[in-house]
Amino acid sequence: MAPLEDLERIYPIIDSDFRMFCASHGIFTDEDFLLHDLSALEAFAAPEKLKQGIKQIISIMESRQRPWLNGLELLEDAQLNKCTLSTGCERIDVLLQGGLREGHVTELVGPSCSGKTQVCLKAASHVARNSLGKVVYFDTGNSFSPKRIAQFLSLSSDASTAEIDFQVRMLIIDSLSSLIAPVLGGGGAHGHALMVTAGFLLKEIAHEFNVCVVVTNHMVAGEAGISKPALGESWKSIPHVRLLLSKKYSTNGTCITILKHPYLGTRLCDNVKGD
Repeated sequence: MAPLEDLERIYPIIDSDFRMFCASHGIFTDEDFLLHDLSALEAFAAPEKLKQGIKQIISIMESRQRPWLNGLELLEDAQLNKCTLSTGCERIDVLLQGGLREGHVTELVGPSCSGKTQVCLKAASHVARNSLGKVVYFDTGNSFSPKRIAQFLSLSSDASTAEIDFQVRMLIIDSLSSLIAPVLGGGGAHGHALMVTAGFLLKEIAHEFNVCVVVTNHMVAGEAGISKPALGESWKSIPHVRLLLSKKYSTNGTCITILKHPYLGTRLCDNVKGD
């Protein structure tokens, strides 16, 4: 969102007369134009110079929009630019046919002690140790910094000023549900809006910067005492991949089930151990 006054240095047509005309209609930034009927606005702009100013603002906003991509173009981008990163666990890599994919948001959901953090740490260690790239790891249980997470996520909102290190290959938030779940209760819209916004920002980071994003989601008690994911039903459509982890106490291992994957069907990887 740019104040019109700041645009005059680059676009002289956005001068004081044009800004006075805009101010009379409650327009002070370029994005304020989105709240108005532009055809009706042009009808008020009698001098040709004012109409040219409106067209200039529209041109500026259109230049900021990302181009539309169809399904074939997205598939080609995934095949050419989105690689898989090994988790460091052979059984999980076989289950996912290579590992965690760049450009995807992968959710690990499961109860406490099911192995979510262990998988995250194993994958982060493997990527860093084998010089595959840098890993950004947010631990909301220990080194919890909501401000730092918000600053990192906000970098994706303006690619021209983003300072994301392009050597970052993996972003892990353990756990995202601990960050958002406390404001989801009560049925208010604010918590759900926060959750959806965070989810789409993570998907944007994953796609635009070819980053593998991994988040964890804990379980809470549902109806009849049956456990359910803490982030609820409206979150289910956001991650590209959902993996359900459950502890096998008899073998001291973990079962991993694919609940959702754009390329793979539902399948089970049994008795994954932390070796």
